[in-house]
Amino acid sequence: MAATVDKQQRKTHRAWAMYDWANSAYNLVITSTIFPAYYTAVTTVKEGDTVISDKVSFFGLEVTNSVLFDYAAAAAYLIIALISPILSSIADYKGNKKAFMRFFCYLGALACAGLFFFDGLNTVETGIIFFAIAAVGYCGSLVFYNAYLPEIAAPADRDRVSAQGFAYGYIGSVLLQLVCFVFVLKKEWFGITAGMGSRISFVLVGVWWFAFAHIPLRRLPRGTPQAQHPEHNIFANGFHELKKVWAQIKQLAVLKTYLGAFFLYSMGVQTVMLAATIFASKEIGMKDEELIATILIIQVVAIAGALIMSRLSGRFGNLQVLLFVLFIWIGVCVAAYYIQAPGEFYIVAAVVGLVMGGIQSLSRSTYAKLMPPTQDTASFFSFYDVTEKLAIVLGMFSFGFIEQVTGSMRNSIVALIGFFALGAIVLYLAIAKAKKEQVTSIS
Repeated sequence: MAATVDKQQRKTHRAWAMYDWANSAYNLVITSTIFPAYYTAVTTVKEGDTVISDKVSFFGLEVTNSVLFDYAAAAAYLIIALISPILSSIADYKGNKKAFMRFFCYLGALACAGLFFFDGLNTVETGIIFFAIAAVGYCGSLVFYNAYLPEIAAPADRDRVSAQGFAYGYIGSVLLQLVCFVFVLKKEWFGITAGMGSRISFVLVGVWWFAFAHIPLRRLPRGTPQAQHPEHNIFANGFHELKKVWAQIKQLAVLKTYLGAFFLYSMGVQTVMLAATIFASKEIGMKDEELIATILIIQVVAIAGALIMSRLSGRFGNLQVLLFVLFIWIGVCVAAYYIQAPGEFYIVAAVVGLVMGGIQSLSRSTYAKLMPPTQDTASFFSFYDVTEKLAIVLGMFSFGFIEQVTGSMRNSIVALIGFFALGAIVLYLAIAKAKKEQVTSIS
């Protein structure tokens, strides 16, 4: 039964969800559509439709363009995995989650705008560095954004509020995406090249992110300082907190097992999201217009997907719905391995959209429900985020490495199928433990 939510709480929930509205433009334009398509185009040498070279030089190291993209993403997520425990513990001790959220928001927004200066093979280093910095800003701000969820929403409301955030994110990102598409696809209206339209889009993402983030930054509480630990220095404090969180998690069999499953299936989910556009461009030969249509399908369907999964979790239980979704993901990967034509990719993309928003939203709210009562929310969500980021590091590195060794991105998909399958097995064990311990909040 949902908790009674007063008018002020609803305002806070909407303000919190507006950060998804603000930063999801980065996730769509920079990681999923325009930047990957632009990056592939300007780093591939063609004669007509024939690819002459897809190699790039990164500080003197020659590597395949898509492999460099995968490795850069993995490096960015490794950085945030290493620093987020330190940052989140400081935020808990000082009670200033909002200040750190603001810093990483500004860092990410400025890096997106900085991608304007990436204009071809001669500036690959510029593009990759700003791409990585933007990822650090995005992920860093999410550590503190996610940590607000158990603080502002009662357990019974967390599925709904989490889904509300993802829904706002998909709507906001699609709106800006449409504006960006005008610059890219109708370049003649402005007397610019397609490349310049993409570069203008990167600036628009930075401005959008920066501007709308001030709605939650104004409304969300600053936080209350927690107990100090003078026996640890500022760097050790973060890992001391992480160790404390792990000690508590080890005592909670369902939460520990769920996190194992989350780690495994996140290697698949996040890699699909980051690598899909380049895969479609290189392996299927889809043009920019077709990629744009595909991503719009994903985004529109994902809005419904996040809300549907929230409703289903209330009826069948979080873990059961997540397990069902994982089987769909396995089917998606099997289909992706065999598809050859854009029409087939559209169908797979629609299914991805349905489960993409749902698995992210439901994973976050499930963790919030399974957390023990605590005021150290930033430290607990830092653990969650570190788990996810390490999963992305391994997922993206595996995807890039297999392509580098075998010469085909399709072979990398086999690894994704394995990640999802293992995640499903561990999640089934979590369901069994939840039933045994009669954990009713997620079943």
